[in-house]
Amino acid sequence: MQKQLQVATESGLSNGSLMEDVYPGVNVCYFSNQFKITHLNSMRYLTLLLIFISSFHYAQAQEPEKPKPTTTDELKNVVMPQVRTQDTTIRKIMEELQRINDSDKQNSNAIQGLLQGREIDNITKYELIRNNIVFASETYYLLNKKIIDLKSRTTTNNLDVFITSLNNPESKELGFSLSDRIVELVEKVVLKGKADKNEKNGKIVESTKSIISSPIFQSFTSLTPPLAIANSVMNFLHSISVNNKEINQNTLKEFEKELNKYVVYYTALNDANQKFEYGLNFNKDQLNLLQDNLYDHIMFTASALKYQLPQRGNKSIGETLNDFFFDFKRDKVVTFFSDLESKYTKGRKVDYEALLRENPNLKEVNNQLEDLILQTKRFENLYNEYFTLLDSYYGKVNSSLKIAQDNGLADKNTIDTKQAEFRNLKDEAVKEIQASINIKELYNNTDKIKYRYRIF
Repeated sequence: MQKQLQVATESGLSNGSLMEDVYPGVNVCYFSNQFKITHLNSMRYLTLLLIFISSFHYAQAQEPEKPKPTTTDELKNVVMPQVRTQDTTIRKIMEELQRINDSDKQNSNAIQGLLQGREIDNITKYELIRNNIVFASETYYLLNKKIIDLKSRTTTNNLDVFITSLNNPESKELGFSLSDRIVELVEKVVLKGKADKNEKNGKIVESTKSIISSPIFQSFTSLTPPLAIANSVMNFLHSISVNNKEINQNTLKEFEKELNKYVVYYTALNDANQKFEYGLNFNKDQLNLLQDNLYDHIMFTASALKYQLPQRGNKSIGETLNDFFFDFKRDKVVTFFSDLESKYTKGRKVDYEALLRENPNLKEVNNQLEDLILQTKRFENLYNEYFTLLDSYYGKVNSSLKIAQDNGLADKNTIDTKQAEFRNLKDEAVKEIQASINIKELYNNTDKIKYRYRIF
């Protein structure tokens, strides 16, 4: 090194720049243009010492001391600012493992929740279907029974007797008999009180009585017997007036005028009877159509429940359904579902998912129950229409009785008595029909059917 320094000096270096380049660790003292190296040998040893220390630290960094195993509790007590690099790495790994473990638990709980929810959903669906069909089986029976009952209704026997008596030419319910009044009018108006004066007049009276008593009028459908009798008597008198000069047109007009007082009354009563009968026939036609729809609906349900389908053949639809309901009853449907549950029981648990999957027709029956409810609503309308008809009929009969009073056919007390009697009979008829059909029984049963919940 001294030689090198000397060479450098001899080479004309006047400062320590080259020295610092060649030996950057050497301290150089500058005195003008000369330099001096102090303690050169000591620097040698210092350099070696620095190299040794650096090598020791490098080796230690390459092969760190292995830490003792660290427990989870110890990791939790670690103060972050004081941990070493290897402890931080372990902590992160442990935290990641814990996060994965927690996530697995959450996923497991979620999966179990979904599976449990799916099972509950299937149970709910099945119970809804079962309950709806059980209640529907009772509804089928009740609806058919009430349709038949309403179809058989006209009025009650007592009310029928009352109306028949009013329309009977021989009856004296209003204080007169039409048959007797017609004979009296012929004798007084047509024959001028000379019925017994000669044989010809006697024959006219006898012929009039014969017309009135003729059984042929009982077969008339377009007119009631009173109107048919009045019409026949008028035709008879017009025919004999051609050859009988004592019966002129003025006499016939006077007779017709008096007879028309009765004709108007009976026409009004006949109009009431005809409109009521027409309304009842229309009501029955609608009930027949409703029963046909009920039959179709029952066929679909019976097929889904594996019942023998009702065979109509030559029997009426009412008779067919009555025979079918001997077997198709609520308790039989309950038994059907009990057997179905037993079939799909595995261990002590019913496999509702498989039950619903392998019996899709049960869902279809449930989803068609809205149509059954609509049929019950239709019956309710026809049931109410019947009482509307009865109210209208009551009003028209009362109007005809008022005509009889206004025309002087009967006195006011008699008419008031008959109107009160008719009102009581009508009220009794309403109560009897309401009790017989018991529409509330149908309401209560259909309310149990949750038909708005469809199962898919």
